[in-house]
Amino acid sequence: MFKEMVQAARELLAVRTPLDAELMVSDMIGAWWGRRVRGGDVEQVLGEGLVDYAAKAGTPASLTLLICLAYLGTARQGAKAEGAALAMMESGVARPGWADRVGAVKPAGCYVSRDAYGDQDTVICTFAYRWNDGEQPIDRHALVMVVDYNMSGMARDAWVSSQVDKLLEQARAEAAGNPLLLFEEIQPEQARALLESAMKATREPKTPPPVSESYSAYHAFARARLKALPPGRKRPAPLHIEAPYSRERRAMLAAEFLASDAAEHLSDPSAASRCADHIIDYGCEQDFNRPLRVSPTKCETFLLDWLPRKVMLSVAEQEAMPHVLSAWVRFAAHRTGLPEQGLKATLDAVWEATGKFPEAYRDPTSFGLDRPLLERLLPDGDLSALARRAFAFPYLQGTHNGIELDQLDPADQADRRTLLEIDHGGAIDQEHLAWHEEIATRLWDGDPPQLWEAAQRLLDLGHDRHDVLHVLIEIAERIGGDPEELAAALDDIADIPDEF
Repeated sequence: MFKEMVQAARELLAVRTPLDAELMVSDMIGAWWGRRVRGGDVEQVLGEGLVDYAAKAGTPASLTLLICLAYLGTARQGAKAEGAALAMMESGVARPGWADRVGAVKPAGCYVSRDAYGDQDTVICTFAYRWNDGEQPIDRHALVMVVDYNMSGMARDAWVSSQVDKLLEQARAEAAGNPLLLFEEIQPEQARALLESAMKATREPKTPPPVSESYSAYHAFARARLKALPPGRKRPAPLHIEAPYSRERRAMLAAEFLASDAAEHLSDPSAASRCADHIIDYGCEQDFNRPLRVSPTKCETFLLDWLPRKVMLSVAEQEAMPHVLSAWVRFAAHRTGLPEQGLKATLDAVWEATGKFPEAYRDPTSFGLDRPLLERLLPDGDLSALARRAFAFPYLQGTHNGIELDQLDPADQADRRTLLEIDHGGAIDQEHLAWHEEIATRLWDGDPPQLWEAAQRLLDLGHDRHDVLHVLIEIAERIGGDPEELAAALDDIADIPDEF
């Protein structure tokens, strides 16, 4: 692969501008963005491996590739590439005339187009290659990135345009003719903070994030261009970040809602109160402390995706939730000044989602588990924890040696140890039991998430539950307390080794 990349780098010798070269190399190294490799981080294994291979090639094409990698690569890749490029230039290897201008850009203005719902921002950062006073900007271009707040604020699309004036004119025209759009210039410091936060959110998922097909090709270019924007003396918060809501503030907001005209038709005040708490918690914890932000997409995601995965609702709450959500939309739209057109579209979306909600939300009791058992496994109401907690504590009902298992609380440390002893028939070394307790506690808390993901992969291969637990114990015991190393080791598990 490295050989093919260095051969492809010959095309760099034919391009006329550093912008074309940067985009070509960004596309090249985007081939491995977001991928996983066994035995290490992909940027070290492939990225630094390419730098080492290009350094040994010693050709004008490989030198040009290294010059671009020094700018576009990670910090480690950049340092290695710069050192290798300097050594090759000192030995007399030729390079294109434009090579000295790679990455030598100045910001020329930053803008944002945002919708009234707050669903997404389209950020436009314009640049030009450095010019002297009195001269015209050289090779103006715009980096465009889309930030989606219904997807954890991640950057989900990116591209580059050389038609800067046309792009800005079109964005202004669209906002002028649409009351649900706003276009404005922002400070470069704000743009940098917003986009760095968004790119970090895109890196967070362990599974490939749902980004556009072009995102990987522009990822390295975008990462490098953001460094050309000033961070400011005091790093500004991204535009979407709001102050955290305390429990008292959340309770006050819920009380204001329940006392409002929007909620007066709700017939079950108790269920409505609990539903309002879930809506507010979702807005605070999943939407950057913005419980009052409402949109068609956010409401659909909350009702049909997040609730069915995360929250254990009572029967009364299941019946009330769509009606409470509609009332909340009216209440929040009035508070935030959402245009009437946006309010109507959001209510229409809630109405459509209401018909799908009974199918989307399956009452946990339909899984064959009675509610008292569910309440013991889910004292926090976190429905997403059910499978991993049931795996950690499979014996919670019946009698064992005169012990009523129904009376034991898996959330209690003493009861937890008793349950694990029963799981092993009572005959277990105390040190080994302590490790089982460590794994059970981690599974209960979901810390780290890779622990349950690894367990599921092994269970799917047909391995026995106790064998899976012993593999997890072996890894935790071997790695120790380093959370990053533990997560990486768990990610690498593809099957149980033969020695097990």
